[in-house]
Amino acid sequence: MSWIKEIPFDEAEGKLKQLYKRVCGPDNNVDNVMSVHSLRPHSMEGHMSLYKNVLHHSGNQLPKHYLETLGVYVSHLNQCAYCVEHHFAGLSRLLQDEDRATTIRKALETEEFDTTFSTKEKAGLIYAKKLTLHHIQMVQEDIQALRDNQFDDGEILEVNQLVSYFNYVNRTVLGLGVDTIGDILGLSPNQSDDPNNWNHS
Repeated sequence: MSWIKEIPFDEAEGKLKQLYKRVCGPDNNVDNVMSVHSLRPHSMEGHMSLYKNVLHHSGNQLPKHYLETLGVYVSHLNQCAYCVEHHFAGLSRLLQDEDRATTIRKALETEEFDTTFSTKEKAGLIYAKKLTLHHIQMVQEDIQALRDNQFDDGEILEVNQLVSYFNYVNRTVLGLGVDTIGDILGLSPNQSDDPNNWNHS
C-alpha cells in the first residue's frame, strides 16, 4: 500500500499483468515497492531490471550477503524502515544464522564496525555512508581508499551501483508512502544466473 492509487494483481491487464506475473511471489503476492509502479508499468520494468542486475546477478563478484548488508545500511541511514526490514530479512535468509544477522544489524545501527566486519567490508561501509549522506563531498581519494583496502575497480563499481540503487529505492518508498502491509518480507529474485527471472521466492 502507498499514498497513491495502485492496481491490484487481480485487476491488472496487458503489460502490467505480464510484469506482475514476472515479479510475484507465493499466491501472486507482489511486493508493495513494485506495485507502487502500477500506473506506469514501464517504470516498474526499469526498477526491477536495475534491482536484479545490481543485487542478484551472477556477474557480481562481491558476496551477495555483503551487498545486502550495504543495502540495509544505506536504508538505515535514509531511515527507510521498509527497505531495512525487507533486506534484513533477505540477509538473514542468506546467512542462515540468526545470531550473525542480529550482530550485523546492531553493528550497522551503532556504527561499531571493527569487531563485526573485515577491514575491506568496513571500507565499503564508509564509502556507502559518504555517498549517501555527503555525496557532494565525494573525491577521487574515496575510490583510492577502497583500492587500498583490497577492492578492485570492478568491485568498486558494484558497491557504487548498490549504494546508488538503494538511495533510489529508499526515496521511491519514502516519497510515495510505501508500507509493508501485505508483503512477505525477505523474498527476492534468487535465480542469479538468469537475469530475466524476476520471480520472488
